[in-house]
Amino acid sequence: MNEKLRYAEEGEVHLDFHGATNTTIDFIIGKFGLAAMDEIFRKVGKDVYRSIHEDLIAGDTDQLVAHWRHFFTRENCDYDIAVGDEEIVLTVRRCTAWHHVAALVGIPSAHFCDQTSRTNEAMAEGSPFAIDTEVTDPGACRQVIRRRA
Repeated sequence: MNEKLRYAEEGEVHLDFHGATNTTIDFIIGKFGLAAMDEIFRKVGKDVYRSIHEDLIAGDTDQLVAHWRHFFTRENCDYDIAVGDEEIVLTVRRCTAWHHVAALVGIPSAHFCDQTSRTNEAMAEGSPFAIDTEVTDPGACRQVIRRRA
């Protein structure tokens, strides 16, 4: 892992960013289709999170786990991470982003959580890992990193 976590913003948390993201997701899907949105998320996973992607390709999950810890703690989510020999499990019981968007607009986009699923898939692309994301309840999910068979 890189010595310093690249994605470690500090300062005030601007949760309205998630509201803008929610609106943007629906706009892009409505104008260009779901495949276009999925491609954008894929580029986020491989390009924006390039150093995490590169670490995963090298077989190192430490930066992704540190990234999860940083942002889920920073946004005051109810979560835990279990690091085991066979898998790493991030359990999000209450996603602050999802619940903030729900408070803003009522019901978040049906594709709001795709940003997590598709970005995770892209970060793991070409690596020895798969990252499976399961939405377990509205505003809750389970993300599991496992070595590919």
